[in-house]
Amino acid sequence: MNAHGKVFKYGNDIDTDVIIPARYLNSSDPKELAQHCMEDAIHSTVKFAENVKEGDIIVAEKNFGCGSSREHAPIAIKASGISCVIAKSFARIFYRNSINIGLPILECEDAANDIDMGDDVEVDFNTGVITNHTKNKTYQAEPFPEFMQEMFKVGGLVEQTKIKLGLK
Repeated sequence: MNAHGKVFKYGNDIDTDVIIPARYLNSSDPKELAQHCMEDAIHSTVKFAENVKEGDIIVAEKNFGCGSSREHAPIAIKASGISCVIAKSFARIFYRNSINIGLPILECEDAANDIDMGDDVEVDFNTGVITNHTKNKTYQAEPFPEFMQEMFKVGGLVEQTKIKLGLK
């Protein structure tokens, strides 16, 4: 399983209120949440929801997903078409919520430091290799174990559980 796309780059401490502002939490519809994803990212000159394409990748600095423990944040990111989030570090609850809903996230300080907005990046989840085609560089993240890759392929923990229980 791989991810490949253009990078949207963000800084430190991007909290869940920036990822999906609280004023939109009256909906749990992933498509509606995606329309407002990263809407309040004031340091970005690019309108995320208007420019994100299926397969694109978010790269951030430290503590991505801090703040409230809402599942809406990784759902909005995934529904927007983002195939992977790479950061130096993630807030613990955001990390778990992302895994649960099937949004692949990788911690890799070297990649987070070196990759820039708009770079063309590919991620090999089997090996953990992140390739920046724009800069012709590679970085090594910890690869996902096979059971997690399977969970991502089927759409997250709930979907995997339904399959294992024969409900799907």
